[in-house]
Parts: sequence; structure tokens; C-alpha cells
Amino acid sequence: MSTSDVKLLGGWPSPFVMRARIALNIKSVDYEFLQEKVGEKSELLLKSNPVYKKIPVLIHADKPICESLIIVQYIDEVWTSGPSILPSDPYDRAIARFWAAYIDDKWFPSVRGIALIAEGDEEKKEAVQEVATGLELLEDAFPKCNKGGNFFGGERIGYLDIALGCFLAWLRVTEKLNNVKLLDEAKTPNLCKWAESFCSDAAVKDVMPETDKLLGFAKVLMARFKAPPAN
Repeated sequence: MSTSDVKLLGGWPSPFVMRARIALNIKSVDYEFLQEKVGEKSELLLKSNPVYKKIPVLIHADKPICESLIIVQYIDEVWTSGPSILPSDPYDRAIARFWAAYIDDKWFPSVRGIALIAEGDEEKKEAVQEVATGLELLEDAFPKCNKGGNFFGGERIGYLDIALGCFLAWLRVTEKLNNVKLLDEAKTPNLCKWAESFCSDAAVKDVMPETDKLLGFAKVLMARFKAPPAN
């Protein structure tokens, strides 16, 4: 199947865009990366995703696919010649989707809350504890999912690896900004080893943002987010 008609609307700092980029890399799909400007929405984006009006959007044969995890599933189903991303077993596939939903609906919002939402030391402490508790749950889930491999998906990066791994750079930035340790070798040794394997994988290392670059972006974003509205 020709891959010259594949485009991805996104931005380098977005963990959700990173999901699509990793999936495309796993399948060895050539694509055009069209970066949106921060704070702006292109006409192509608004046309391609009129409901949510946000990145990422995969455009394949002039047909848009929206929402990061849906895009990952689409890529897995369309480009069948590459390694499978979702588990083949229906139960394993359901479990991977369950944890991916947990990460998006509950865990990552608590990560964002540490820097952008929490006000005061006590509220920030609660947000940090929520993140740590979620990581401990995922630590416990890892050996139940990985079938003895280095990844949640086994010997190769899979759906749940992509769902969680895309946030690793932002997790490091959150640690630096708030002087906290979230991925702790004493409490989450499996996840610490997994994170090293994930970040060094060929499908990931070229699209994982550099921590210092992302840190600079985060500081600008936080200043904009917390700035008082103009009169």
C-alpha cells in the first residue's frame, strides 16, 4: 500500500501526537508531519477535526482520523504487514484498552494537575500522590501484561506501551519543575526498566522530546496558562 498519501497534523511537544508517530514508525509508514503553531488552529485542522478542533489528526487518502488512541488502532488495522500493536488475544486486547483509558481519563489529568491546576502545597501534594498511586497500579499491572518481555506488549512495543510511554518526557519535566520523584526505582522498579527500554527503542527515540527543550516549552505554557486575562 502506498504511503505517500499519509499526513499527520500535530506538534512536537504533544504526547498525543507522539502516539501516532510511534505507531507509524512501528509500521514503517512514511508520512508528512504538518506541525500546527501553538495557540493557533489551521484551516486544515478545523476542516479535518470540526468536532474537537485539536491535534492529532491522521489524514490517509484525504480521509481524516481523529483522537490519538483511535489513530493508533487505525494504523494497526490498515498497515497489517508490520508488527501488531494491539494484542491478538481478545482478553489481552480488552485489558490493554482498559489501562489506556485509565491513563487518559484519570492518571494523566493528575500529572497536569501538579503544575497547572493545584494551588498551594497541600493540593499539590495530593496531586503528586495521585500520580504516584497510579504508577504503582501500573507497576502491578506490568508483569500481568508483559508475558515475560520488556514491554507491556511483550517483546515489542504495543498499544499500552504507546499509551503510557508518550507521557514519559512530560513526567520528567513535571519532576524537574516540582522537585519530586515520580518514577521511583524503589517503588516502581519494573516501570523504571520499562521506561529505559521504551525510550531507547528505534520507533521512539527520534520522536521523544528532549527534556530540556520540553522544559522550556512547559515554562512558557505555564506562564500563559496562569497569566491573568487581559482587560
